[in-house]
Amino acid sequence: MQEKIDRKKDHLTLLAPKPRAFSQDYDPSVLEAFENKHRDVDYWVKFLCPEFTSLCPITGQPDFAEIQISYIPDVKMVESKSLKIYLFSFRNHGAFHEDCVNIIMKDLIELMDPKYIEVRGLFTPRGGIAIHPYTNYGSPGTKYETLALDRLSRQA
Repeated sequence: MQEKIDRKKDHLTLLAPKPRAFSQDYDPSVLEAFENKHRDVDYWVKFLCPEFTSLCPITGQPDFAEIQISYIPDVKMVESKSLKIYLFSFRNHGAFHEDCVNIIMKDLIELMDPKYIEVRGLFTPRGGIAIHPYTNYGSPGTKYETLALDRLSRQA
């Protein structure tokens, strides 16, 4: 039988039954993690956020994207509701597309220290150009570092 997650033990505050006010600005502190109970196997976790919004840091115009996050967890995993709230915190944040995907990846690495992670932004065209930045990371000195180099080289 599957073990029940202990919200208090895993410090998961966003799954509480009572409503909570959330920040309207970029806020990595809302990210929460829980223990990976299947560390004996490698597996992929993929999140798709088709309603990502950020602001152009120059014009203040909104930029829309689908953000795709895939990772192979190690000890910790990101809690999905906290990830959703975190991604929505970019709504009023001014950052270029490339900055957004790198900020997201670095915040998730700091939170979870995954074996491998990649983040892709499929930004809606503005001015006739679509930008699809991609970034990834593999744990240094492991086969995941090699995986990161291989997957990065295939993005061209």
